[in-house]
Amino acid sequence: MDKNAIIKIIGTQRLGNDSDKIEMTTVGSIEETDSQYILRYSEEQEPPLKPTNVKLSINKSEDRVEMLRSGSIGSLLIIERSKRNLCSYATEFGDLLMGIYGKNIENCFDGEKGVFTFGYDIDVNGALTSQNEVTVELKIN
Repeated sequence: MDKNAIIKIIGTQRLGNDSDKIEMTTVGSIEETDSQYILRYSEEQEPPLKPTNVKLSINKSEDRVEMLRSGSIGSLLIIERSKRNLCSYATEFGDLLMGIYGKNIENCFDGEKGVFTFGYDIDVNGALTSQNEVTVELKIN
């Protein structure tokens, strides 16, 4: 059963000495199954684009994260620890094929609040484009 939650997402991208950090707080939901946590929320986009719906599935075994984005722009990122996956990322200018190399995946959820973290590298045509860390803080309403 889905539970309403306040979700704070902190994303950091690095390449060399350059770093960029994005923070977003939104309302959404969490569903806990036997094997994973499933978070759902929407991200507002610049007009005229409609909001993007996000489904974030985090395995309790801490070996896989899937981020499915749907709406005006859609994508599916598959992050598996110590494994590289090819993923299609849609932009308003067309699709981009990226390599996603999963590094760390951690989750800590006690039924009322939790923190989920995962790290991954992105490459395009084999060239590293960014090193990413995502922290998702969640609190049940």
